[in-house]
Amino acid sequence: MGRPENPVDRTVPARAQLADFLRERRSAAGLTYSQMAKVVGGQPSAATFERAASGTIVPSLETIRDFIIATTTEKESFGPGPALARGRELWIQVRRATRAPYYVCKAPDPTLVSDTAGFLRALRHQHVWMGYPTPGVMERMSGPGMLPRTTTRRIIDGDTLPVDPQQAVAFLKACYVIDETELGLWLAAAVRSFRNDPARSKNIGKWVNAHQEMIQQAKSKELATVTTLHDEEGKKAA
Repeated sequence: MGRPENPVDRTVPARAQLADFLRERRSAAGLTYSQMAKVVGGQPSAATFERAASGTIVPSLETIRDFIIATTTEKESFGPGPALARGRELWIQVRRATRAPYYVCKAPDPTLVSDTAGFLRALRHQHVWMGYPTPGVMERMSGPGMLPRTTTRRIIDGDTLPVDPQQAVAFLKACYVIDETELGLWLAAAVRSFRNDPARSKNIGKWVNAHQEMIQQAKSKELATVTTLHDEEGKKAA
């Protein structure tokens, strides 16, 4: 396995926890960092993987993803999915611990939003709470044309609001708000905020429709989950 690694830097506990997680995966896979780099075609490099597991830096989310893929073994019956979810969770915690200002101490609550200034502030706090994803990363997560990085930067800086519900949802999903019920709460906040705003109330209909559609998606997903659980219970009983 090569030369012994330096101990994990534990100056920042959240960063050390991520490093421990990555090192445990490498140990379980029985690979050197050079072997891992070969698995992913040389990018990231062995040195990048080693730094990611040192506890001294906050690696990119892409590096964590590649690290997990390179160390996925046949013993993981569900593939890399669960590990990728855990890696992302730990990455968010590290970014929050190292970047979030002192005044953002919990996730914003969209049910408390009642005006446009509050809605924009809540969007910005959600971005901070989820670890400051960069505009470039958010653009790539959202797909071509959905969330241009220039527009994203202006929302993050507090200079503008999303132009429509689709852009608002794209921004939220890029900040890891992906549950339909939670997205419905954000769209409800937008409707409350824009209804009495002369500059935005003329387009309130599309926000109302988007909110209603999201609520229906949440209900459909909940029904599908319940049906699946009933089917599984029926199979076990048989």
